[in-house]
Amino acid sequence: MKRIIFSLLLLLTFAAAAQAQTLQPGNDFVKGADVGFLTGQERRGVVFRDRNGHERECLELLKNDYQMSAIRMRVWVNPRGGSCDKNELLAMARRVKALGMQLMVDFHYSDSWADPGKQPIPKAWLGHSFEEMKQDLRQHTVEVLSLLKANDIAPRWVQVGNETTNGLLWPMGHIEQNPEQYAGFIRAGYDAVKEVFPETIVIVHLDRGHRQSLYDHNLDTILKYGGKFDMVGMSLYPYWAMEGHPELNADDIITDCIRNIRHVGEKYHCDVMIVETGYEVDEQHPEKMEEGRRQLARVISEARNQTGGRCRGVFYWEPQCLPGGYKLGAFDSKARPTAIMEGFVE
Repeated sequence: MKRIIFSLLLLLTFAAAAQAQTLQPGNDFVKGADVGFLTGQERRGVVFRDRNGHERECLELLKNDYQMSAIRMRVWVNPRGGSCDKNELLAMARRVKALGMQLMVDFHYSDSWADPGKQPIPKAWLGHSFEEMKQDLRQHTVEVLSLLKANDIAPRWVQVGNETTNGLLWPMGHIEQNPEQYAGFIRAGYDAVKEVFPETIVIVHLDRGHRQSLYDHNLDTILKYGGKFDMVGMSLYPYWAMEGHPELNADDIITDCIRNIRHVGEKYHCDVMIVETGYEVDEQHPEKMEEGRRQLARVISEARNQTGGRCRGVFYWEPQCLPGGYKLGAFDSKARPTAIMEGFVE
């Protein structure tokens, strides 16, 4: 009997230690990237190289040189040309799994881009009632996730909507015009994810992570009308936040975002993740890339160590983008990592 009691006490001790470990800041902290443009880049013949000029497969480079363990992919409903559709998602998800990386799926619930400035209804859903559109959203979510499941791929996280700061599926799900319907769409997405993958973490994603009032308003609205989420995703772009606002500076924006992560975690009893961030590439001014490295390194360090363990990771949006089309990638015109990428190396 004494041996049994001792064994039970030992097990309880180990369990308590394991639980304490999960609450330590930085434990299981994820670094990753959204690479939705990568398939198109590869089709156009872009060849990625490391700092020394050696040819490398892009995902392998991100994982092995820059400590990334996860990839985020957007998915549209019926996109023109098939870009970012469920089949492109599946092809990339297979590559992600083969490398032992984790997957985040970002549902835009649109045929193209959805963000705070636009949330267009997919063409096939136009004219449907609120109840019909909830069913459309559910069926699309289940269909995409079931395709992954049939191929033995389980995403760790799923976003139900992309930067739904002002709602989704406008005007039916606009947060100001129809707050109850906005929450209803979020709940429909949440339930659809859990129907296929009960253990997957469901994320509500908003922009401007430095704006606490924005998060209070949106998340309060979701919960007031019966919506659900497991985690809150934030976008953090000091560059865009400062555009047209000379009174702001990058360090204050980062400080406010870290503070907001703590606030959201405490108020809503949930974890938070920075699911999008990015810093300016300017090959004519290398000091700008060094400043981007400094800012990114600060974001990762403080997200890991100064949020009480509430922030579970940081994802860079399209780091492999080359200059000319998008300002906030992190590779140069020769498809090599810039100094910004060093911000990931701890």
